[in-house]
Amino acid sequence: MADYDNRVLRAPSTTADLYDAGLRAHMLRVYNYMLSGLVLTGISAWLVANVAPVRALFFQVTPQGGMTLSMLGWVALFAPLGLVFFLSFRINKMSVQAAQTTFWGYAALMGVSLAPFLLLYTGASVAQVFFITAAMFGGMSLWGYTTKRDLTGFGSFLFMGLIGLIIASLVGMFFQSSMLQFIISVAGVLIFTGLTAYDTQKIKEMYSPNMDGTLAGRGAIMGALSLYLDFINLFIMLMRLMGDRR
Repeated sequence: MADYDNRVLRAPSTTADLYDAGLRAHMLRVYNYMLSGLVLTGISAWLVANVAPVRALFFQVTPQGGMTLSMLGWVALFAPLGLVFFLSFRINKMSVQAAQTTFWGYAALMGVSLAPFLLLYTGASVAQVFFITAAMFGGMSLWGYTTKRDLTGFGSFLFMGLIGLIIASLVGMFFQSSMLQFIISVAGVLIFTGLTAYDTQKIKEMYSPNMDGTLAGRGAIMGALSLYLDFINLFIMLMRLMGDRR
């Protein structure tokens, strides 16, 4: 009888342990996808910035000594946006392998957009801001994973802030103002720092041990995409605030 009672008492703990183990494996898969995307972006950006024949495919030197996008460069600039929408709307009909390929293709193309940062800012500055971004991202993602607070309302507020940030950025394209750019960068750091915690909690809550391999794979890729975007945008905003130009 005592043995029976002990087994009954241990059952919930065992179920909880299995759930926690599955959740940790799922989150590790998400972070691995995200990390692979960042590595691809870094390699792509380095190649475009440092290998002249590759750079010439996407950028052209102006008579004044500046640089402008080539036709292929404009395609590479807008293609990631199209891939994000494609992946978001088609994910439920795609195989895991197709979703992986789309995500990695998106990450590689993002490197073209980030290559100018390697040309405009010193290498030491880029490395410093990258590590600062990694530390901020890691801290907020850990908080989002461990906090018991519901961040749903917080996420809605951040989403409204993101819309405002996009509108302000569009205005800044037509009205050049250093103060406006500074405000946009500060607001962007705050918004994407908060979104890191919100997206991490959302990914955690969407996990279910009853998901089959395909659903879990798609969920991991979409989760990785959300966190990847948070990291990249946080990095860009911090570079504009803290980067040392050449």
